Amino acid sequence: MSEGQVHATDIIGVEYMELDMKQTPGGAVLHMLKPDLPIRLPGEEKMQVGEVYFSEVLPNHVKAWKRHTRQTQHFCVPQGSLGIVLYDTRPDSLSCGALVKLVLGREDMYGLLRIPKGVWYGFTALGEKPALICNAVDIPHDPAEGERVEWTDEKAGFIPFDWKNPDFVRKQA
Repeated sequence: MSEGQVHATDIIGVEYMELDMKQTPGGAVLHMLKPDLPIRLPGEEKMQVGEVYFSEVLPNHVKAWKRHTRQTQHFCVPQGSLGIVLYDTRPDSLSCGALVKLVLGREDMYGLLRIPKGVWYGFTALGEKPALICNAVDIPHDPAEGERVEWTDEKAGFIPFDWKNPDFVRKQA
């Protein structure tokens, strides 16, 4: 993969683009956003950014499940390693019922992951260190527009994934 090339997944609208990392004597420079990145929604001339925030994920802690009704997210993991699962239940989607597992982070896949509205997702930090997610969303945060189902709740049984046996495949060093 190379920066600028967008890679599709088995879920329509969920795409990944590898980003540049430049090593310097004082530490790495990690790229994330430019208005003209090709990983934008169909019809968008430039990527829309309504807010950017960071979310820390502690080792052995699962943050799942969540989906947004109006918000598109762009995840980048500059620190740590993140196992993420995405599940499509959008009834009008040709990929409805598809499940995708990815590992993101500098050691694994450093890049930008687009998660469109309506796709369920959850994640956990892999390894012994926390993972840090930088999330650039296309609209400002609105707590009323998201939906959550705790992964331990029996209501989450519609998602065919077992967080007790996640089986994430990491890139070999």
